[in-house]
Amino acid sequence: MSLHRRKAPISDPNLRQKETKQQEESSKTHLKSNLPSENRIFVFCLAFRCINSLLIQTYFNPDEHWQALEVAHRIAFGYGHLTWEWQKGIRSYLHPLIFALLYKILAFFRLDAPWFMARAPRLLQSVFASVGDLYLYKLARLMFDENVAQWALFCQLANWFVFYCTTRTLSNSLETVLTIVGLYYWFSYRASPSKKVWFSSRVLGLFVAALACGVRPTSAVTWVYIGVMELLEMQGRLGFLFLEVVPIGFLVLALIFLVDWWMYSSWVFVPLNFLKFNFLSSGGDYYGTHKWHWYFTQGFSVMLLTFIPISVMGIYKSKEWRLSGLILWVLGLYSIQGHKEFRFVLPVLPIALMFSGYSLAAMSKPDFSDTESKKGHSPTRCPSRRQLTVFFLLVTNLPMALYMSLVHQRGSEDVMYYLSKEAKDGKVDSILFLMPCHATPYYSTLHQNLPMRFLDCTPSENKGILDESNRFLTDPFYFVTDMLNNSALPSHIVLFDSEERHLRDLLMSHSFNEIKRFFHAHFKVDRDIQGSIAVYVRADQ
Repeated sequence: MSLHRRKAPISDPNLRQKETKQQEESSKTHLKSNLPSENRIFVFCLAFRCINSLLIQTYFNPDEHWQALEVAHRIAFGYGHLTWEWQKGIRSYLHPLIFALLYKILAFFRLDAPWFMARAPRLLQSVFASVGDLYLYKLARLMFDENVAQWALFCQLANWFVFYCTTRTLSNSLETVLTIVGLYYWFSYRASPSKKVWFSSRVLGLFVAALACGVRPTSAVTWVYIGVMELLEMQGRLGFLFLEVVPIGFLVLALIFLVDWWMYSSWVFVPLNFLKFNFLSSGGDYYGTHKWHWYFTQGFSVMLLTFIPISVMGIYKSKEWRLSGLILWVLGLYSIQGHKEFRFVLPVLPIALMFSGYSLAAMSKPDFSDTESKKGHSPTRCPSRRQLTVFFLLVTNLPMALYMSLVHQRGSEDVMYYLSKEAKDGKVDSILFLMPCHATPYYSTLHQNLPMRFLDCTPSENKGILDESNRFLTDPFYFVTDMLNNSALPSHIVLFDSEERHLRDLLMSHSFNEIKRFFHAHFKVDRDIQGSIAVYVRADQ
């Protein structure tokens, strides 16, 4: 399908005006006729994502809590931990403010109980995620047709990693939604016959793109590609740059600048600081590096899982090289960086799944057995290639989605939910986390202003100096002996069983006894198999 507008050779101005009016009316009528079906799709997606969010009971990435909810909790309630990134000014308050508003609403209606504090943020994110689902459907319909759109939506809902990640309160999750919405409006202006609709769609696309970059500056990787592709094909490049891109970009940057000035109480240009740390100085390498091919051989491949062959087939059959080129561009550019994570390339996962939808839509419909027909028997319906593929996708993705969402690394969430209820009942005075830094949620889940301490892992300018977290993991017994002898004893200590075996006797010698244990994982996490999380309480507590 070509998205370029075709101009009819009309010489009569009145006739041209009349036809333009008819086209506008036709466009409005078509839009109205599609509203009910789109509304139904959104309601379905919203219900699905709300259930999805309630099924997320595991810990995935610290940023979900420490760079979003923890900051929001501090804004809303006056206490919460700010990591070193906020001291350096490389994070924007734009994303946490969304959840700060949610916390304020919960507090106003006195709903800031443990269950709501743990579940409400993900329920809010499920609303954003359902918007992303709807706009992926709309984008697929715009680029291809209704049949492809329906199958693209199926792929989006069936993919295990989208299920596992999209309702989490990561900035990458919101960035993904904004990317899909922005792409829809960006490409819809090309298909619109009306200049008014055409202009408003492009402006809206630019605004959403700028907002995505505001939420996560690395989103510029996506939009630089889209913008360059546009500039190569369009006329009036200077007008587009200086009359549309620059004013809209300046407006959004000014908004972010003012928000961060208000929250930081100083002039901080977060996008520049973020890009300097993550791209120009490779600061993220402190948290580990991977081989250049990791996204191709492991990261993105694991995210797509069994959708890989049909996504590749969809790209080949559709011959839509612009969006498939975007996937390659994002994966290639992120591969240059040493530090790699699954969530970094989340924004292009729905696009790859859209091509899976194209491939499914192109498959044959159910057929009948010719052999049975020739024998004079009533024809027997045989599963079609599409039905078998759908069954295969569900069988391979559904168990993975449920296991990762309900089982793997759930101890981190369970232990904080337990402590939040204990703290609310006045049974907790202070907590010490003897585990790798940021291994659990923090004040945003506990929601009690109690003394807590975790092992710090702020990057040191001197690479030869180990942080607290690494010193603890190197020699747990020596580190904890020194800590307990030189500081006030907490009422509760939380630690993984992988370190507990080195420290059990030491803790008991200081009158700590195990009170609760939570399953965490079957498989290796980080350096060791962290099978469970134990909670120790002081005997006089």
